[in-house]
Amino acid sequence: SAAPARGSAAATAAALSSSTHSSSKDTMADAAASAQQSVMLARVTKVLGRTGNTGNVTQVRVEFMDNDPRSIIRNVKGPIREGDVLCLLEWEREARRLR
Repeated sequence: SAAPARGSAAATAAALSSSTHSSSKDTMADAAASAQQSVMLARVTKVLGRTGNTGNVTQVRVEFMDNDPRSIIRNVKGPIREGDVLCLLEWEREARRLR
């Protein structure tokens, strides 16, 4: 059984498939494990207003869903409304109030 010639499409596809398939599984597993450890859920309690150069960012007040009664202000890009749940990867930093 002869190997495909170097530079052929089949050889390139086979090499890419075998090399990316195993590494992408490992990467996804690592990302899932790290995300599971450092994620905080927060519910949007109030939409404060739009900010940013073109108004494409919304400032919201969120309240953490664990036993911590704390609430902070965050900037959110995309559609958002009261009652939505955000998955915060970083929850120590608070956004500056819009003027």
